[in-house]
Amino acid sequence: MASSPKKLTERPEPPECKGVDVLADVLDTLRLSTRMHGRFELCAPWGLQFPTIPGAHIVLIARGGARLEVEGVPEALVLSAGDLAVLPHGGGHTLRDAEGSPIHVLEPGACSRSHGGGPIRLGGDGARTALVAASFELGVAPRTLLFKELPRVIHLAADNAVTAPTLTSTVQLLLVESASSQPGASVIMSRLADILLVQALRAHILTKDGCQEAGMRALTDPQIGKALALIHEHPQEPWTVESLASAVAMSRSGFAARFSELVGEPPLEYLAGWRMIKAAQLLRESELSLSEVAPAIGYQSEASFNRAFKRWDGTAPGAYRRSHRRA
Repeated sequence: MASSPKKLTERPEPPECKGVDVLADVLDTLRLSTRMHGRFELCAPWGLQFPTIPGAHIVLIARGGARLEVEGVPEALVLSAGDLAVLPHGGGHTLRDAEGSPIHVLEPGACSRSHGGGPIRLGGDGARTALVAASFELGVAPRTLLFKELPRVIHLAADNAVTAPTLTSTVQLLLVESASSQPGASVIMSRLADILLVQALRAHILTKDGCQEAGMRALTDPQIGKALALIHEHPQEPWTVESLASAVAMSRSGFAARFSELVGEPPLEYLAGWRMIKAAQLLRESELSLSEVAPAIGYQSEASFNRAFKRWDGTAPGAYRRSHRRA
């Protein structure tokens, strides 16, 4: 289900959501690699079917308008100039000027400026639309609780904003670079698209709509939010339900029930999942040996860590590291 539009132009009100430290941890798991990006200059009638590939997608309308149809979302989203749509979970999606317009199927990588240089031009001789599209690999972020709770489509509308002014600045810079023929424009576009994705996710999560999603409701609870912060800050500690409950001044049973209600899973299950996410980060990004990764996330032996990681990912830690280092 698509979220309601947010403005890009007005100065925002201070967000009511707390738990920003845990949110920062989740955003830090985003290790973006721009998979494709480009500018499309289109004349009605036109339609674009984007490939179904893993990762997040963004669509930014530079001029005109478009109808966004996303697999699994019953209603199309109408986008206007300056609007940004984010598909955090990826999936197949189609853009067109109007319902029923013919569709051009894009192959993976077809809209990468690095492969062709200029914009892609399609369509007839009707009303003009210009848009920028990008797709990203996301690291381990999609396996975090907050990411799982994001809607299929986030709509940040240019004329109805509560988001930070910095989002507007990034949008404007990206649109300028998308129309540029200067050397390095594609590199700058890629970096700006990375920034814009993170800003858009943060903007959504910190709005009232975002705060009502399961993960953020847990963060706004004083005691459960504190427990989550302890898990995130100190995953290596030998936490038990009793020790976490004591740390936030709750009874064991009351803590376990409230944690499960707000987070969606029991405390130790969440702890185990967060440890694996941190382990995956270390395997991708650090030079730590497996025997060093294990204690860093709370495992007393490399063997127990290996078993836990394989249960979580289906792959042994060493093989996971090799495959993602090659990628």
